[in-house]
Amino acid sequence: MRDGNEFGGRAPLLAGWQSGHAAACKAVDAGSIPTPACPATYDGAITRASCLLFDLARDVVRQSPDLSAAINVREAAKELACPERGTIYRALSADGNINLGLNPSLVIHDELGQIVGSRGYLYDALESATGAQDDPLSIIISTQAPSDTDLLSVLIDDAKTGADPLTKLFLWQADESLDPFSESALRAANPAFDHFMNRDELLRMTADAKRLPSAEASYRNLNLNQRVSQTSPFIAESAWRACAGRVDDEAFAKGPVYLWLDLSARNDLTALAMIARDAAGVWHVRMQFFAPLLGIGERSRRDAASYDLWARQGLLEATPGASVDYSTVAQRLCELCDEFDVRLVGYDRWRMDVLKAELARLGRELPLKEVGQGFKDMAPALDALEAELLNGKIRHGGNPVLEMCARHAIVVRDPAGNRKLDKSKATSRIDGLVAHSRKYKSRHLSTRYSSWVKACPIITSTRCDWTTYTRR
Repeated sequence: MRDGNEFGGRAPLLAGWQSGHAAACKAVDAGSIPTPACPATYDGAITRASCLLFDLARDVVRQSPDLSAAINVREAAKELACPERGTIYRALSADGNINLGLNPSLVIHDELGQIVGSRGYLYDALESATGAQDDPLSIIISTQAPSDTDLLSVLIDDAKTGADPLTKLFLWQADESLDPFSESALRAANPAFDHFMNRDELLRMTADAKRLPSAEASYRNLNLNQRVSQTSPFIAESAWRACAGRVDDEAFAKGPVYLWLDLSARNDLTALAMIARDAAGVWHVRMQFFAPLLGIGERSRRDAASYDLWARQGLLEATPGASVDYSTVAQRLCELCDEFDVRLVGYDRWRMDVLKAELARLGRELPLKEVGQGFKDMAPALDALEAELLNGKIRHGGNPVLEMCARHAIVVRDPAGNRKLDKSKATSRIDGLVAHSRKYKSRHLSTRYSSWVKACPIITSTRCDWTTYTRR
């Protein structure tokens, strides 16, 4: 970042929500993050309503007679301009039109931690626009993202490695070893705790979070700057990561093997889950996802999702055309049934008539079984899956597409206390996750095996409609 009298690079600057912007202003004022003369400066925010830096800069200008005489405030355009020097500062947002070719010398990314997933279109557009500048500077001011796979977390973890000497990381967070409800934890995450912040109000928030379990996740993320999701998914992130061990191919070779298929609509993912149990009683999960090739790049940019990247990595098979080619799926099913001792192929009836026609064309009969849905069928399956996860009896290999499915699985209860997954409560559509939690009885399985085989597809397939949950 620093090279003689010249400055350039990237500076992720992270602190608790309220003190992050103040810390950035203090760092710039102290010269630790110097700002060169900038013909164009851009502030990237998630929404137009959240352009906090512009609001603060505007208020500073209006309260200073000298600045007011030199700088024009254009409220509607979210822009500050200095005609004498020919410089502008403009606030952009991810929910508005993104102008390419802006050629900025200073970019400030505000609250980048709100981007879910590892892609951000506005971030990419601004970062790729500084190539014509001699010493461009990029600053990130944000509370931490909730997950390791989110864009900001990826950038922080990369900065910690020191691979790029021009990237400087300033991180204020409460260490996991600290009591989250102590003043020392608050001070660690909030550099302005003993200055302008309202100490009594922060302590009140701390007391609320300690007393109310529902408030703890939000408190730890926003006030302690820890990577904690503010939602309460069915599968806890710690339990999911504990089961990310290597998938054992021998378990599938020895069998028996069970398949689950979730077909898609026009622009969805089709998911094929394959599970087998090893001699130690651990279930191993293999996944194959299918998506239409036509428009996959556009959908990746529009949804800020990694569909195109996953296709290049072999985690997702892009079939020709604008919708998933069911003949490819049918052929893959037949290949698996020929290669392994497949006892059962469970399916949801959505568009299954189309696939059955493809199987008939191939002259094949597979051990197909329709599985129902609803509280009655999903509750025992969820119980079985939860027990296996907590006992470390699953190996899913850390598949990132699979992780996307698991992260958005939210449960609801009926009056009797039975649970099922509810897509309306999730941050992303999880039709396939809901559809795959079934109670299924088969003469091929014991009661214990039956519950788990029916529960496994909860975490191994999704029908997500390419929904916009802002994934890179």
